[in-house]
Amino acid sequence: MISSVCVVGTDPTMVHDELHRQIAVALGGLDPATALEDFTAGASEDVLSRVVEALRTPPFLVDHRVVVLREAQALSRDAVGELLEWMASPTPAAVLVVGVVGARSAALARGAQSTIETAVSPRATDRAAYVQGRFGDYGLVVELVAARAVADALGDDMARVDALARTCLAVYGPGPRLLEEIAPYVGDAGDVPEWDLTDAIERGDLITALAVARRMLDSGARSGLQVVNALQRYVLRLARLDGAGLSRPEEAASLLGISAYPAGKALATSHRLGSSRIAEAVHLVARADLDLKGGATYGSRGETGDADATDLSVIEVLVARLARLVGARPGSVASSRRRRTAGR
Repeated sequence: MISSVCVVGTDPTMVHDELHRQIAVALGGLDPATALEDFTAGASEDVLSRVVEALRTPPFLVDHRVVVLREAQALSRDAVGELLEWMASPTPAAVLVVGVVGARSAALARGAQSTIETAVSPRATDRAAYVQGRFGDYGLVVELVAARAVADALGDDMARVDALARTCLAVYGPGPRLLEEIAPYVGDAGDVPEWDLTDAIERGDLITALAVARRMLDSGARSGLQVVNALQRYVLRLARLDGAGLSRPEEAASLLGISAYPAGKALATSHRLGSSRIAEAVHLVARADLDLKGGATYGSRGETGDADATDLSVIEVLVARLARLVGARPGSVASSRRRRTAGR
């Protein structure tokens, strides 16, 4: 029997849902009324002493006791140290299940006998597999094509998968489920990672770039300024690499403080664009930032609850201009400028 489990992640909902599953596993069918002690860090001043007392008290009428500590990121360093001491020499017939949201108390994750990360890879195949796995936990079988559609609809908001699975279980019961049955309960489209937008811009895929930008706004997860900030980070990375004399992704990664793969992509784009187009991209983003801070007004939020008209207009214009600028090959930009000059 595993003596300590630490569930870690950046999304509180996903950590909570995984804690729910791990508590059920640790109980193994025992009655929670007699086998479970549940605490939340910060709920009271003596919470740690009560947790330790529960861990060291022999179980009564059951073969083991499960002690849960939620929000463990709120613990002090001394409190973490005390739990680590128990993890190193656990009391027989006691299981500690800890939930940590964020990077704090990472020592608990290292000290626990088992650590479970709730983060989901951004790869489409991994997200679809996650959907199938969560639905499977509730006895629901989802074909891969349906899981992919659900993952695509939820985007970055994978914390909604567990609730969606529980809703489908309540409505239909266990068994195979079709996409047509799941779709009505998916809800609004979730946010998407910013590289979906920058990748489309780099390809010069204006239609996809505009669709991604609109989805970012419609999801409610980001404001117009947050989208602009994401594009600002993107173009400023290109600017930092421009003229730096770097040729290897590892060198770019060291300069930018990011992993080698995105750094390598940024380095290749920086080399392709050149100083003039990078400077123009920086200017476009700076102009959009000023527009969203009061420099332009295109109306207000509509009655339908759609994205703010000013946000939408400024973002769509910015994305369109960046897609034409960044996605264009050098020759096409030069020839386009010559055509514009000749037509004046």
